[in-house]
Amino acid sequence: MTESYPVPAAELVFEEEIKHSRFISLLFRCESPEQFRQALADIRVRYPGATHYCQAFVSGKPGCTMTAGFSDDGEPAGSAGRPMLAVLQGSGIGEIGAVVVRYYGGIKLGVGGLVRAYASGVKQALPQLQTELKLLRYPAALECDYGLLRDVEYVIERHQGVITHRDFGGAVALEFELPKSEQEALNLQLATVSQGAVQARFDQ
Repeated sequence: MTESYPVPAAELVFEEEIKHSRFISLLFRCESPEQFRQALADIRVRYPGATHYCQAFVSGKPGCTMTAGFSDDGEPAGSAGRPMLAVLQGSGIGEIGAVVVRYYGGIKLGVGGLVRAYASGVKQALPQLQTELKLLRYPAALECDYGLLRDVEYVIERHQGVITHRDFGGAVALEFELPKSEQEALNLQLATVSQGAVQARFDQ
């Protein structure tokens, strides 16, 4: 199972002119369809009065079809959004959105020309895109005495865990997320620092 994958680290803007039409390709991080819609709304404000705002996104792991979407935004069916999505799905990058803003220049490109134009902008932009690695983490939980809290938190962080909730009752209950590859090593080290008193529970 893939434990990590690249995602966009910053927005990238790539612009070119094709037969007097201006094409502005924007690539950015997109972790959900809702986040994509917000980014699209912002782009419409930043680039007002464009003829089309064609779109594609993969909001999950690279190439995932279940978390993907696209729109031709008024261009002929199949001439913009789908070619853009095909480029994104073949990029090996996850959680990525693309919007190509077109200002029409008066010369029709035809369906084939539009396919090339919209796919080309995304293709040319991708090699310039800064990425970072997203590490997949899964839910876990444990309980420990107050005196062990600092050591336990240190062990979780050392194993690339992220604490999401602390509940201070008779003992401390921690909820956190951890890569699957670190689960066994985490419990071994927890057993060492707590003399066998603390062990994490994993939901998956």
